[in-house]
Amino acid sequence: MAGIEDVKNAAAKAAGKAKEAVGNVTDNDHLKAEGKTDQVKADTKQAGTNVKDAASGVADSLKNENK
Repeated sequence: MAGIEDVKNAAAKAAGKAKEAVGNVTDNDHLKAEGKTDQVKADTKQAGTNVKDAASGVADSLKNENK
């Protein structure tokens, strides 16, 4: 399931970069800021996904030790 989240987060970050680039080309500060915000949101979501994956790995390791 994390693979799907990784793809979604990468797509959101790419969309944010594109939005920021359009803002740069059109000299639209609001669009640039919105693009940067979208990128930060995507990075934050990805960090959460990474933590969740790590916790799942630890839980799996503990289950295997108890067998």
